[in-house]
Amino acid sequence: MGAVIAVGLFDEVEPQTVAWFRVIGAALALVAVSRAWRQRWTRSELVAAAAFGVATALMNMFFYLAIDRIDLGKAVTIEFLGPITVAAVATRSARNAIALLFAVAGVVVLGGGEIEGNALGLVFIGLASTMWAFYIVIGSRVARLDRGVAGLGVGLAIGALAIAPAGAPWSGDVWTSPRLLGLCLLVGVFSNAIGYGIDQFTMRRIPIRRFSVLLALLPVTAAFIGWLVLDQRPSGIETAGIALVLVGVIVQEREELAPIRAEVLTEPS
Repeated sequence: MGAVIAVGLFDEVEPQTVAWFRVIGAALALVAVSRAWRQRWTRSELVAAAAFGVATALMNMFFYLAIDRIDLGKAVTIEFLGPITVAAVATRSARNAIALLFAVAGVVVLGGGEIEGNALGLVFIGLASTMWAFYIVIGSRVARLDRGVAGLGVGLAIGALAIAPAGAPWSGDVWTSPRLLGLCLLVGVFSNAIGYGIDQFTMRRIPIRRFSVLLALLPVTAAFIGWLVLDQRPSGIETAGIALVLVGVIVQEREELAPIRAEVLTEPS
């Protein structure tokens, strides 16, 4: 839903500027809710949060530059190559490998292996995909700091500073329009504060591989929302791709996080 609002803003505000305000809005909301300034932070915690926030901010910016050129459902599908790579590295059983193959097949079918004449859009979604992989790997570490959403808020505040040179130069109209400013910040609440807050909650409870495969649901929801709100209707073959992704999610082997929690508890502080 945050992406739908963002797409509607692209006629008035540059995509990279919408992404910048998205990160700002989420950082403000999360820092305020968690009261992150009252917590003590070690250097390693701040470095982890900063790396996570910069990767997330870049992912947001590249993704918006991509969906300005590519349909929402197809863009999210291609971007899913990042989580697929993480899942492939972490896959350890035959059942999980089969689940991953179904998810990959669904992504290939949904993506269509094309987008002819849109090389720049493909470059942007490829960069977003790479940042998504970093988001998962680093985000899992930040989630296990057990700071609630404070680590996410601090990281996004740093990420907002990192992409300011790309987003700030075109932000003049937003600052002078309460409507545009409100919508841009609302995108941050929907897409980052709520969405990534749920991610942090989840990554503390399930293995990173399973989390990555479950993200295969995002191309499905993106295609559905794109059809429902933006009239970007999936074809029959794209619907088949959605079905393959769902099979992959269902087939995957369930794992407990207890061994991982034990490892975290025994790590030296």
